[in-house]
Amino acid sequence: MRNLDVTTLRSFVAVAESGGVTRAAGFLHLTQSAVSMQLKRLEEVLGLDLFDRSGRSIALTASGEQLLVYARRMVALNDEVISRLTDQAYEGEITLGVPHDIVYPAIPRVLKQFHAAFPRVKVQLDSSYTRRLKSEFAKGACDIILTTETGMDAGGEELCIKPLCWIGAPGGSAWRQRPLKLAFGRQCTFRPRVVERLDEADIPWDVVVETESDRTIEATVSADLAVHTMIEGTEPPHLDRIDHGGVLPDLPAQRINLYGAGSSQNEVHDAMVNLLRRAFGATETAQLRAV
Repeated sequence: MRNLDVTTLRSFVAVAESGGVTRAAGFLHLTQSAVSMQLKRLEEVLGLDLFDRSGRSIALTASGEQLLVYARRMVALNDEVISRLTDQAYEGEITLGVPHDIVYPAIPRVLKQFHAAFPRVKVQLDSSYTRRLKSEFAKGACDIILTTETGMDAGGEELCIKPLCWIGAPGGSAWRQRPLKLAFGRQCTFRPRVVERLDEADIPWDVVVETESDRTIEATVSADLAVHTMIEGTEPPHLDRIDHGGVLPDLPAQRINLYGAGSSQNEVHDAMVNLLRRAFGATETAQLRAV
């Protein structure tokens, strides 16, 4: 396996663009002999003549013209990596608020992509419920937040609209029982609309679990002791969407909104906003309308 040296490629590009070794050497702050040696080494590695030296001026051969395209890209990519990893402008911290129920599966991917682009920027992830996140954002404690809500306040940006679905234990039967046993978080914004739909359908219900812990809800539902509602696509693998065949009422859709996109501050902030847009905006359900 042969490897190309970026320093050598940089010299090759400089010679090709300046039209001679002397000018390239001055641009690179190297001696002419050092540049010539690098060009010779590059030709030896490739086993190709890159320059036509038959005339007074130096010219690229067909192979040299082809290499120049790749060399420019490789040098540019090298410089981009060095700049991104060492530039002091990409240091600092950004606080991102995300409701518990939409952390998975999108947010881990967003954080991984963001870290790859800005490894020296710390992301403080604040996972909570929508009401608290909006309060923290209003106080300036969060730079960017996502919310799950049926409407949207001024300054928000709708990323997508996704349906709520009934969630239960795999193969469970809790959804058939009456009164219907429910497990909800105390601050869940879905709850009022869910019980409203149950009342409209004359289905008796009982909240058997009311907690601050998502794990407690998941454990209760996994044990087939209650059912829950989640935004479609965010349910954990150990719980199933309930195929109730119309026995349970259809649920209202929820908007996933973004707040903070309008307060563009720098490239870091904008990069996080764009990652969130791609993660939640490019979905099959993005065109759904609220029920």
